[in-house]
Amino acid sequence: MTIKPRHPEKVNKPVNPIKKKPDWIRSKLTNSKEFFLTKTIVNQNNLVTVCQEANCPNITECWSKRHATFMIMGDTCTRACAFCDVKTGKPENLDPFEAYKISNAVHKLNLKHVVITSVDRDDLEDGGSNHFFDVITATRKKNPQTSIEVLTPDFLRKGDVYKKILEADLDVFNHNIETVPRLYLKVRPGARYFGSLELLKNVKKINKKVFTKSGLMVGLGESKDELIQVMDDLRSADVDFLTIGQYLQPSAKHHPLERYYHPDEFKDLENIAKSKGFLLVSSSPLTRSSYHADEDFAQLQKNRLEKYNAQSLS
Repeated sequence: MTIKPRHPEKVNKPVNPIKKKPDWIRSKLTNSKEFFLTKTIVNQNNLVTVCQEANCPNITECWSKRHATFMIMGDTCTRACAFCDVKTGKPENLDPFEAYKISNAVHKLNLKHVVITSVDRDDLEDGGSNHFFDVITATRKKNPQTSIEVLTPDFLRKGDVYKKILEADLDVFNHNIETVPRLYLKVRPGARYFGSLELLKNVKKINKKVFTKSGLMVGLGESKDELIQVMDDLRSADVDFLTIGQYLQPSAKHHPLERYYHPDEFKDLENIAKSKGFLLVSSSPLTRSSYHADEDFAQLQKNRLEKYNAQSLS
């Protein structure tokens, strides 16, 4: 029996040897009992998590705290981003019971904050926006005290279908810009830089209350000046929260890692981003979109209130 490759589109790509990780990139298991409880609940509900599918380096730490990021609409993406470890191919039909399963898992894990993301579903007329709406609505109904964050695709060439998601009761709308414009054709060929910016900008225009969030990877070959320009572009789109993390090459067939950034460089980027006016910046080698998302959400709320109070007094 022939095993279908996980990334068929990368089979003929050149081999890019994976660089040895530096000492500062190490994940940790903080509570094995909680880790296996999280794993059991995910498996019992037959759910997909980006933690597993994207080979996240923080899975042991996060699952030890019962923090799992749910990935809806299957485990197969219609895009073939050069940096991503999620499987590429023709997706299966949507699971009509997924909204119930997600809401049930959130309840069992007793989550204060949940992150719900998805694969790209370019095969669907609405890109999956109605499915997002159903999952958010069911999760909110079953877990009224849980804050809800979504990490969505770009819905490129789908018009204004993303507006359906904003009809649901969510707290954070995240869409990752990922890298600098110059590298898009190599790193994120199915996406468009200004399309992603426009999505974030429009979300904030439609719903001023929702926090908007975006993320950048470093180590792909970008320059510092290019990163600063992206920060400016995101602030022009009124994005509240920026995450910056180290790109970790999933395999020898993925986009080559140019270099590892030192923790001091991440601190420098954090300081620059904060000076741009973001409400919150998370910048470290292991920072990912949903890493420490619950604590970050609480900090976002606090920072917004402080900013509002300061403006009221001035």
